[in-house]
Amino acid sequence: MGTRLGALVERLGGELVGDANLEVTGIAPLTDAGVSHISFLSNSKLRAEALQSKAAALIVSAADDAFIAAGYGGARIVVKNPYVYFARAAQYFEALTALRPAPGVHATAVVADSARVAPSAHIGARVVIEDGAVIGEDAVIGAGCFIGREAEIGEGTQFFANVTFQARCRIGKRGIIHSGAVIGTDGFGFANEGGVYIKIPQVGRVVIGDDVDIGANTTIDRGALADTIIEDGVKLDNQIQIGHNCHIGAHTAMAGCVGVAGSAKIGKYCTFGGAAMVLGHLTIVDKVHVGSGSMVSRSILEPGQYTGFYPLAKNADWEKSAVIVRNLSAMRDKIRALEKIIKTKTENEES
Repeated sequence: MGTRLGALVERLGGELVGDANLEVTGIAPLTDAGVSHISFLSNSKLRAEALQSKAAALIVSAADDAFIAAGYGGARIVVKNPYVYFARAAQYFEALTALRPAPGVHATAVVADSARVAPSAHIGARVVIEDGAVIGEDAVIGAGCFIGREAEIGEGTQFFANVTFQARCRIGKRGIIHSGAVIGTDGFGFANEGGVYIKIPQVGRVVIGDDVDIGANTTIDRGALADTIIEDGVKLDNQIQIGHNCHIGAHTAMAGCVGVAGSAKIGKYCTFGGAAMVLGHLTIVDKVHVGSGSMVSRSILEPGQYTGFYPLAKNADWEKSAVIVRNLSAMRDKIRALEKIIKTKTENEES
């Protein structure tokens, strides 16, 4: 199933240069695109590949279009941000062929009598939905999922197979949670009495906004007393840990294996590279970008790019550097002592 270029532009915008009636069946990378595909140029370093592409049409910026217009024989859709346009076009083509699960409850699912499941929702095989849970219109709950008591799942939200969504947690509209994710586990809260740990009941919730994506095997802890909050548009990759009582601001994105300790407050439009770590009870303001593998050990109160890791080196070189770093305090004391001696000697000579 395909679409006319003209229809695509009418739907998504952009300036079409070429035949509006040209039929395209899908989207593909520059080097793989065939004569029925549309492709995109989002990196000017790939202009040469764009000129050689067999794609029927290209999504390009105005600057790139001016460069390739004379040498490329296909149609072009000129837009401000080709990568974003590509993402929306890919969504459209996927929707043309997507097989949406049929509404209804599978015969092997266990649904409590007091649960409310919208007629348009799909409940897969061996799903368990406990008392008082609410499943919204057009929601899709994949096979083997567990929905705890009084949990709420918004309209159009999809859970892939084997998601655990614990009691009283909430997620808004159009969310996506991938397999193995666990939402609403107990936070890591204990009081220490003479070396013995005493568990603090975790009675808060996890409250998730609209349009949130949560990756496979990611874990979000419920709050101890107040709630753990994930605002609208947040994107969490696979194998991320969000501790109890954290607050993640709208449209913040985290790559795989990020860890956020309890009660950290992270602002809107932030990004975190893979394996970045945030210590507990810190505040990070809006529009902060933390590099991969960085350790955030204190609050960040100004927007910007932050990186905190030691460059990779051969092990022997790293050990030498580590010795130097370990001895810096002693070296500083020696330098100060030498400076004092030199100052005293200079003063004596001048006098």
